[in-house]
Amino acid sequence: MITKTQLARLGLFDAKVPRYTSYPTAPHFGSHVRSGHFAQWIEAIPEGSGISLYVHVPFCRRLCWFCACRTQGTQSDRPVRAYLETLKAELEMIRAHLPRDVHLSRLHWGGGTPTLLTPDMMEDLAGAIRDVAPFTENTEFSVEIDPNEIDGPRLDALAAAGMNRASIGVQDFDDQIQQSIGRIQGYDITRDAVNEIRARGVASLNADILYGLPFQTRERITESVQKLLSLNPDRVALYGYAHVPWMAKRQQMIPSDSLPTPEERLELYETARRLFLWDNYAEIGIDHFATQDDGLTIAQKTGRLRRNFQGYTDDTADVLIGVGASSISRFPQGYAQNAPATGAHTGAIREGRFSTSRGHVFTEEDRMRGRMIEALMCDFRIDVADLRDNLGVSEETVRTILRRTADDFPGLLTLDADSLFVPPQARPLTRMIARSIDAYELSTAGHSSAI
Repeated sequence: MITKTQLARLGLFDAKVPRYTSYPTAPHFGSHVRSGHFAQWIEAIPEGSGISLYVHVPFCRRLCWFCACRTQGTQSDRPVRAYLETLKAELEMIRAHLPRDVHLSRLHWGGGTPTLLTPDMMEDLAGAIRDVAPFTENTEFSVEIDPNEIDGPRLDALAAAGMNRASIGVQDFDDQIQQSIGRIQGYDITRDAVNEIRARGVASLNADILYGLPFQTRERITESVQKLLSLNPDRVALYGYAHVPWMAKRQQMIPSDSLPTPEERLELYETARRLFLWDNYAEIGIDHFATQDDGLTIAQKTGRLRRNFQGYTDDTADVLIGVGASSISRFPQGYAQNAPATGAHTGAIREGRFSTSRGHVFTEEDRMRGRMIEALMCDFRIDVADLRDNLGVSEETVRTILRRTADDFPGLLTLDADSLFVPPQARPLTRMIARSIDAYELSTAGHSSAI
């Protein structure tokens, strides 16, 4: 069993590393990818393909201090309605470039707070999306739902639009912790929202919970996890809170002297992890848990688990198109990100052009290292044969990288001629191991704690 002393010696408690939801990571995107690339990549999608769509709604009624997402506050529906018109125009532009018979594999509305849309806006947006690419019987449509910003009519509209998976951010149920992060959301209102969601036939529920928050203790996270488990979510993301007040200015409101130490963060994670495992959830990658019959669990068992900007997924589509300000798209050719600012994004769409402001064109080495990192994050194993057969990479090239990676973590990883494997006791180091494979310089913008 690896000890805290060993973890400390390897730098776990000091390291700042990417979460590796992409490779290369977003700080390495450049301005050489523009709207022309985006249009060409859409046109290159094979006819009859399944694609995934992410729609970003950047508005919130209140701005939570802990959140580092690109959002803006509004108490009026006026800017939201104007933004909806931009989304519809953007979707129409995408439709004009899409090949024939493309359908939706996954659809996700995120934010921000997409549930601040009124019922008629939800219906309008859903209709515009269906005009771009129709649903199939296997399409998964998920929506991030704020229990403080939802009601019966809006849930009715979402259910009518085809929502079949709901995602709720919990963070923590403790009152003092909620006060300290600017997110007031009691257990009762969360439970009531879950009951209302399920009453409309939406059986699948995702939930997010954070560790590493101010004033968080093992006792408090135990109570919050037990309350969350009483809601019977199908999937849970157990994320480490990323305190980056130099990037997310609103985090300066959070009392940094009340944050747990890196060693305490590890204890909080392990406490929550054990509770999920005791409740018979399968452990998915580094930070997700799912019921035994959930799609993520099945994907993990069958080697189909993948990782994208939303975390772990069982989506098999090769294309993810991001719609709205700051959204990132992934194509076989590379990444393309829309202008982050709502005004710049809207201005581009009004001029009849996509707002792509930066991105990255994959090299062969990117594809190789990206697949290695994804395999590591999903399966804790990198197979030489997988890279040889699917990417045409020479076995010696792969083995050289794997040997160097194993040398960076002496005695902790299992290396043989066929694969590199991360045993359970070394898995707290997974993101650091991925960093060892990453060929790019660590971004000067900084990243979140490795634990």
